[in-house]
Amino acid sequence: MEDRITRLEEQVAHLTRVAEDLSDVIARQEAEIARLTRRQAMLMEREANREMQEGGTVPLADQRPPHW
Repeated sequence: MEDRITRLEEQVAHLTRVAEDLSDVIARQEAEIARLTRRQAMLMEREANREMQEGGTVPLADQRPPHW
């Protein structure tokens, strides 16, 4: 019985470690997604400004596709 309890405690310790590792991975991914989202928004704004300066029309990103 004591051997079984020891194995169960080892499994719980292992699963706890895995859960903590996965939590760290998720936290890093969340930060990366936030960084990439900010960068993408900045690039879209920069491209819209460039299109406005060159042609003076509505930026392509804001135009409706021709099939709408």
